[in-house]
Amino acid sequence: MLPTLGLLLACQLIGEVTVRGIGLSIPGPVLGLALLIVILRLRPALAGELRPTISVILANLSLLFVPAGVGVIGNLDVLSEDWFALLIVLVLSTLLAMLASVGTFLAVRRVTEGPAK
Repeated sequence: MLPTLGLLLACQLIGEVTVRGIGLSIPGPVLGLALLIVILRLRPALAGELRPTISVILANLSLLFVPAGVGVIGNLDVLSEDWFALLIVLVLSTLLAMLASVGTFLAVRRVTEGPAK
């Protein structure tokens, strides 16, 4: 478990340091995830070694949302004042995320299926 967590945290750290050092406009963890994908493509057998630990992390993913819930409760005054603007932003960002997901899925499907028959 420790080597897997070490690899995940090292990828995130490298992503953060790179983003802050170069001044990129993407989040460090996203760059770290891209690095992890590259590592897994170069060493496919590593995925099997990471799978047990990653499964435990994903099974307990809901625990990571507890701090967000506490933050919402701690800022109820902001929510009560600006609820309409927040609702609009929430709906629009959800729609944009869904459209981006569909676009990504279609692009990946087009690339993986090859030319149409």
